[in-house]
Amino acid sequence: MLAGTDIKVNVGGFTAIGVDLSDYFAKRMFIFVGAVLLMSFLLLMVVFRSLLVPLKAVIMNLLSIGASYGIIVAIFQWGYGGSLIGVGSAGPIEPFIPMMLFAIVFGLSMDYEVFLLSRMKEEFDRTGDNATAVADGLAATARVITAAALIMVAVFGSFVAGDDRTIKLFGMGLAVAVLLDATLVRMVLVPATMELLGARNWWIPKWLDKVLPRINIEGKSHLPEKEVA
Repeated sequence: MLAGTDIKVNVGGFTAIGVDLSDYFAKRMFIFVGAVLLMSFLLLMVVFRSLLVPLKAVIMNLLSIGASYGIIVAIFQWGYGGSLIGVGSAGPIEPFIPMMLFAIVFGLSMDYEVFLLSRMKEEFDRTGDNATAVADGLAATARVITAAALIMVAVFGSFVAGDDRTIKLFGMGLAVAVLLDATLVRMVLVPATMELLGARNWWIPKWLDKVLPRINIEGKSHLPEKEVA
């Protein structure tokens, strides 16, 4: 309402829509991220019977996402190197992109993490030695994870060749996130932290272990009953 009158004024246009969308996503982003992180932590805790493994997995996944956010902001919002990939001028990041990128990247990162950790957990249950479990688990999954990641990087990287700015942004963000996740995070940081933590990786309070349901993502164990016990 205009001051001193009964006239109601509405603001329209793309700018107003952009502001409203930005506020809408900003208010819900932390709720969305928090819910995803909490559910991921709880599910991994049930599957791997550990407190540190799911906590570390969540933190490692956030590293990939954070790096992806930084790259797209530097290129598309600040303009660093934008001309190299055909970005005409720098501008703000569309408000819906951070949430969509988070959902996609977190899902892909968690897929690689579960694939790697499940192999390590299987070896730890078999040998009881954390160092052996980390080494054998990494050796068994490294090539598969790398190959899968390279395929995704090639697919997402092809988006950068498009003319649309939003498509370029998605392609760059996803390609960078997957590349860093499958190399620096999954092949270096995860094994290093697993090695440093030792047997503490698989620690869980006895009372919590009794309360949590048992889920075996690998199906029925191939180990003899006496070894499983």
